[in-house]
Amino acid sequence: MHFKRIISLLTAFVVFFQFTASSQDSAVVQWKATGKKTTQGQYELQFKGAIKEGWHLYAKSIESVGVEGIKIVFSDSAIQQQGAMQFSGNFKTIADKIFEIQAEVVETDLDITQNIKLSGDVPAKLKATLIYFTASDGDFIPQERKIEIEMEGGVDLSSSNRILLPTIDLKNPVNDCGGTGISVEESGSSGLLTIFLLGFLGGLVALITPCVFPMIPLTVSFFTKKAITKRQGIFNAALYGFFIFLIYVLLSLPFYFLDSASPEILNSVSTNPWLNIIFFVVFIVFALSFFGLFEITLPSSFSGRADAKAGTGNVVGIFFMALTLAIVSFSCTGPILGSLLVGSLTGGAIQLTVGMGGFGLALALPFALFALFPNWLNSLPKSGGWLNSVKVVLGFIEVGLAIKFLSNADLVMHWGILKREVFIAIWILAGAGTTLYLLGIIKFPHDSPIKKLSKARIGLAVLFGVLTLYLVPGVTNTKYANLTLISGFPPPLYYSIYQTDNECILNLNCSHNYEEGLEMAKKANKPILLDFTGYACVNCRRMEENVWSDPEVYKIMKEKFVIISLYVDDKKKLPAAQQFTYTTKEGVEKEIISVGNKWATFETENFKNNAQPLYAILNGSELLMNHPVGYTPSISEYKDWLLCGLEAFEKTK
Repeated sequence: MHFKRIISLLTAFVVFFQFTASSQDSAVVQWKATGKKTTQGQYELQFKGAIKEGWHLYAKSIESVGVEGIKIVFSDSAIQQQGAMQFSGNFKTIADKIFEIQAEVVETDLDITQNIKLSGDVPAKLKATLIYFTASDGDFIPQERKIEIEMEGGVDLSSSNRILLPTIDLKNPVNDCGGTGISVEESGSSGLLTIFLLGFLGGLVALITPCVFPMIPLTVSFFTKKAITKRQGIFNAALYGFFIFLIYVLLSLPFYFLDSASPEILNSVSTNPWLNIIFFVVFIVFALSFFGLFEITLPSSFSGRADAKAGTGNVVGIFFMALTLAIVSFSCTGPILGSLLVGSLTGGAIQLTVGMGGFGLALALPFALFALFPNWLNSLPKSGGWLNSVKVVLGFIEVGLAIKFLSNADLVMHWGILKREVFIAIWILAGAGTTLYLLGIIKFPHDSPIKKLSKARIGLAVLFGVLTLYLVPGVTNTKYANLTLISGFPPPLYYSIYQTDNECILNLNCSHNYEEGLEMAKKANKPILLDFTGYACVNCRRMEENVWSDPEVYKIMKEKFVIISLYVDDKKKLPAAQQFTYTTKEGVEKEIISVGNKWATFETENFKNNAQPLYAILNGSELLMNHPVGYTPSISEYKDWLLCGLEAFEKTK
């Protein structure tokens, strides 16, 4: 057996997916840890482990079989480990039954000493994770143990770890006006029609790809000619379309399990920087496939099995025919479907279902309609080179989407590599490439010779050319850089290669910390405009660039409010002294490790909402002035909501 490979995979699983064997761990190894101050900013950490009788621990690495030794991982990345770990304990060499080698292990007791260096406030309890492997006769178990280290001279900063504000009463704000008191369920359902229409549009685009379009007349003809009666043919084609719709809806079901586990988990997934980088790579691969460099298909065994069952039975056979279509068309529908899936993640599982339903319905409708009206088949354009042109254009669009994912990762991690102007410049290049391709100036593999440009092709070239020219002011440092038509997709205006006054939206005076902003509001005797936002939140950018930028709204916000913008997807780690474990109102313990962890929990605990944007107005006593609102694209409506909150604030003075 390839034990080295197996152990490496187990280690990766432990590190990246945080496999927890706490129940087993507490029985196998009991840990105690303390931190002794040596000099300013430097500590000596001591870990004492008591190992259960009959078990042993692989404290040191065994390279020949790929076993890694014990690791210490700190939740604060600023902590630096100084020198190697020092071990002492009941070490012995045994004939390892699992790896069939002579291995040095530790039994009974293990003492570890590790020196570290940390800056800033030292917490009373420093969080760390021990990752290691334990074994007994025939059992080999990867372990992960979260521990708290008692730090000598550490500071207890629990007073700054407030999450729940008992003064907030969502049902009884000072003024019963403005918003509608959005709940999590209502916010998740808002905009469902838009999500459905976007999914439907994606399905329509998928219909005119080379993988799907030729299947329409073939499949409809199959049902109408094979059926004994016309009515049966129509029924079978309609059933085929229904199964296509059903298959795509079923793809969203696994996300309900994630959503029920934690209301913030899909948001966390969609803003995870490493996942966004993976999406970036995947979409670039999709784009290259659309450009004709290679073809992406699912394993032939998938389609082979589905196709083999397509002829068995009536209803069952039709279902597998629909499944076969979904599989064999993946190379064209996959990128479009992927865009829909990732774009809907932040809205919860219900938005995924609605979007997938729209996509499936658009794919299914032609099969039912053409079976009902077979004469319409004569009006369909013939398959040809134009289908490949559709794929190439989609390839350029995939490049633009890929850059969006890379931008999400860049924003939440504060890398600063894809500023707004760089992002827009790449989109300009993609738009120019599309325009030149449609005009026949540049070509790709599998393109048919263009004898004459069709009116449709010229029209699309003009459209992409105009859109590309529209983007050009976005790379300038002028008032025209605010491209309202695409607001939400590029990075925010302040994330610029040009120097800005601060990192507040539209140079407003703001804070990104609730406690700091609260003190600002008290000193200025102004109400708080609480802004729950996200770096990867499209609707947040639309509000800021289309609504907040309105002169009247901007004046009110600038002069009358203290703005506290809390980014729920900020992956920046909190300093060790500010990390803590929070118990929610439902009794669930949550580790508050990053800035985003804190503000996402703050939002759900106080406002029963996990969607962004969410706006709430409070006074200095932390009373809710009026009902919170979410995405409000109407300038007049948002302005009225602000004035409503100001009126309530005057009542509480």
